[in-house]
Amino acid sequence: MVRKNRNPHLPPIVHLGAEHEVTGSCHLLQTNGLNILVDCGLPQGRDKTRPIENWPVRPSDIDYVFITHAHIDHIGRLPFLIKLGFKGEILTTHPTKQLIIPMLEDAMGFPEMQVDQTEELIQILDQLTWGFEFGQTFDLKNGIRFSFKRAGHILGSCFIRLENSDPRWSVIFSGDLGAGHQPLIVDPEPPDPCDLLVLESTYGDTVHEARNQRVERLGAVLERAVADGGKVFIPAFALGRTQMLIHDLHRLGTDRDLRDKFPNLDIGSKLPVFLDSPLGKEVTETYRRLADFWDSQARDALQSGENPLDFEKLYATASTRSHDELLRIPGPHIILAGSGMCTGGRIIDHLKFGLEDPRNDIVFIGYQAEGTTGRAIIQQGNRPDAAVQLEDQCYAIRAKVHSISGYSAHADQREIVAWVSAMPEKPGSIKLVHGEPAAQQSLADHLRSKGFVVEND
Repeated sequence: MVRKNRNPHLPPIVHLGAEHEVTGSCHLLQTNGLNILVDCGLPQGRDKTRPIENWPVRPSDIDYVFITHAHIDHIGRLPFLIKLGFKGEILTTHPTKQLIIPMLEDAMGFPEMQVDQTEELIQILDQLTWGFEFGQTFDLKNGIRFSFKRAGHILGSCFIRLENSDPRWSVIFSGDLGAGHQPLIVDPEPPDPCDLLVLESTYGDTVHEARNQRVERLGAVLERAVADGGKVFIPAFALGRTQMLIHDLHRLGTDRDLRDKFPNLDIGSKLPVFLDSPLGKEVTETYRRLADFWDSQARDALQSGENPLDFEKLYATASTRSHDELLRIPGPHIILAGSGMCTGGRIIDHLKFGLEDPRNDIVFIGYQAEGTTGRAIIQQGNRPDAAVQLEDQCYAIRAKVHSISGYSAHADQREIVAWVSAMPEKPGSIKLVHGEPAAQQSLADHLRSKGFVVEND
């Protein structure tokens, strides 16, 4: 939908994805003779985006694509864009540039991402992508300037500020805002003033549980789960959640107070943890190489000889053969596998083998989009007749189902409002995107009560 702004000096924005949904982010800004995209994401579940063929601009006429971070719902349509003629430049932060290629190489193996000439497209993508520093302002073209600041969502994530010589023309795209005090990740930076703020609203109607108790909640669930010798399946996105989990499992195995609290858990000494994700393994190794971008606490730990992303009894199973063997290894053990919403990946095999065993547990640690297998399992919960369709077969859900909301890498309503309020002066107006209608309505009402102008109907 084309959204005209209240400020006549600002160009309209065409929302090509994630206007009233959570996934498939893609926004078109046409200004100063340039066609600029912000994100080019793939939808998940029932979320819809406008097909590239129906865009108001041809891919060959797009000059720049700005990327806020490397999750597939923000980068997944880049290969299609290139295949259909895009020859412009892709601009992002240095860490995100390092993460885009492995994320897309993996995603292009899934049915919804099937494209020809995969290697050639990846090579072109790499050649078109440029990394930039945080906190500096760069000249683009035709009088447009841009800057990236830390959004605190995952490593490399940013919000983008675009401006030109007109003092009444500045736009910020928030991307996905993170919650403060996440392991490894620098907290979100406060935004500069702007005339229009395009703001995410994923958890616009939610206040998360206290995150400082997250590790203890995880420890309690895991200790109960492994007591009867079962397996614990944790669906996790390869980028962000997996590294967060490894960090917290490391803490459960090394922190003296946590070891005393959960004496039967034995992470790092007896209880094995399997990272059954080739992409998760590659991304974790990339995170380790990008330690200069970690927060100060994680860098200090590394300097003292303690790696927050490694511990004894952590095994990465990259090959298909090791994955097949893992399916048949008896518990107790913990398995981290993708995809995070159970829409594909190795977690599906584990669920097929283990979902009907009451000794097992499945632990969800993040948002599950409408229409995904993860959402279906959570909605069924622990009902006696619970069942779910996995590919072409129905499976009873006899494993115990848990949900730990403190693992969200998204800011909640309170944190979003605090971030917006940290602006030195109120933005001219706010347009909410990247959220379901109920979340957007709740956040809009809350922002308006604070005196902000929100454009959403």
